[in-house]
Amino acid sequence: MTLQPQAKRSLLIASLLLFLGVVIGAFGAHGLKAMVSPEKLVTFETGVRYHFYHAIGIFLVGLLQQMTPALSLSLVRSAFLAGILLFSGNCYLYATTGMKVFAMIVPIGGGLFLLGWGYLSYRIIKN
Repeated sequence: MTLQPQAKRSLLIASLLLFLGVVIGAFGAHGLKAMVSPEKLVTFETGVRYHFYHAIGIFLVGLLQQMTPALSLSLVRSAFLAGILLFSGNCYLYATTGMKVFAMIVPIGGGLFLLGWGYLSYRIIKN
């Protein structure tokens, strides 16, 4: 079976993000534990958890794009990807540096996650 171009893009992005999630999670579990406070480790783990949830979400988007190419889910994929970068990425940066400016950006990533799930719901209703 040949993958649809949008599905292939989503599945590739998801696979790479899931790979990175494992690497970053392992770093947090093994390398970071002795370097940061327990509270900062919880923040880091929250970033990893949401990173995984939304990378899996992108993978599911890829499957939906393959099954229903007309569904047009690129915005969902983009919102999840940007959300991972802004939410999880800033959780990682805040946990490792302690700089509050990173913690202040996290809610923007959360908003992007909500945008992605909301738009996915909208596209499913409209299809």
